[in-house]
Amino acid sequence: MDRKIKLIWDFRGPAAAKTAEHHEKHLKEYIAIEKLELNITGFQHQNDMYSFAYMVTEESNMIKLRDVLKPHRGEVYQD
Repeated sequence: MDRKIKLIWDFRGPAAAKTAEHHEKHLKEYIAIEKLELNITGFQHQNDMYSFAYMVTEESNMIKLRDVLKPHRGEVYQD
């Protein structure tokens, strides 16, 4: 079984929270359109000036998704 990778998009500034929430909607749309097996997405607000959105994918799909969706960073997903 592949490891799961969390692809992360960082947002900074006073609109970071709203932007991260909105970005997650686009990630969900992409997952539905591409019929990806994993549909784990989310967003987190760290403070007033920093939030992030994320999606989780199988390691075997990571390169393709990285090249198409351009996340800012990634990490191994621990569920």
